[in-house]
Amino acid sequence: MSQPRIGFIGIGVMGAPMAAHLARAGFALTIHDLNRASADRLASECPGIRVADTPKEVAEVSDIVVTMLPSGEYVHQVALGQSGLTAGFRPGGLVLDTSSSEPWLTVQTAKALAAEGIEMVDAPVSGAQAGAQAAQLLFMVGGDKESVSRVMPLLHVMGKKVFHLGPVGAGHAMKCINNLITSLTFMATAEGLALGKKFGLDPEIMTDVLNGSTGMSWISQTHIRERITSRKFDDPFKLELMVKDIGIALELARRNELQLPLAGLGRQLWETAGRWSEEGGSISNMVRWVEHMTGTDITPGSRW
Repeated sequence: MSQPRIGFIGIGVMGAPMAAHLARAGFALTIHDLNRASADRLASECPGIRVADTPKEVAEVSDIVVTMLPSGEYVHQVALGQSGLTAGFRPGGLVLDTSSSEPWLTVQTAKALAAEGIEMVDAPVSGAQAGAQAAQLLFMVGGDKESVSRVMPLLHVMGKKVFHLGPVGAGHAMKCINNLITSLTFMATAEGLALGKKFGLDPEIMTDVLNGSTGMSWISQTHIRERITSRKFDDPFKLELMVKDIGIALELARRNELQLPLAGLGRQLWETAGRWSEEGGSISNMVRWVEHMTGTDITPGSRW
């Protein structure tokens, strides 16, 4: 069988390296982004990529279109809006949404696409920008088996692990749960390090202890040294997007008649940190807020 023609919409921090991997793997690739300069830049770096002016134009020359966008509302509009994917796809086309989207909206979008003879798979990612650049992403996948099998070759080019969790929407449910847990872990780790620093402990040694103890997490293993004790605070993932993902998880809980008191408090605290941070600031600014609230900078070194 010949390789499918691929479209990619959303050439940002995550989408650009993901699309580049597909192009370098030999897939015929057509891309689109509202920021035309981002698309043109990638096309200049990867000869053979075609840049389209609208999602419709992408779909007209694609069998599968990957989306990496800020939310499910954007995906819904790109898929079904004026000059959207449905206006260009032939029956049998497939939308592979790797965004962090609302599960219930993903289900709605998938139903509308199915009415046009178009399949949908949701496959949000974990691994951040570094994972996208190194093709080491983890994909959380929702969709029927046949549709998922169609996109597996693409997922294996862009990432290292794929988990099929259930029907359409299941991937996005897992994504918001993952980010909810990450957000609470991140804030708890920041508060603990601030407490230790106030007492006189060295946050770098504390991080070593956490990584050899039950307090270990992805945050302690990577983020603390790379972003916090280094004082870079430069994670490209925006604080406002973390707040969005926490909100998605809590709305999912509400729709399933489930109370999550810790998550509810966590959202309030992250929202407060977001108001304190500058607009568009990194999630690392949450730690700056913790430092501000405690009067304690989480810098290397101890009192002794």
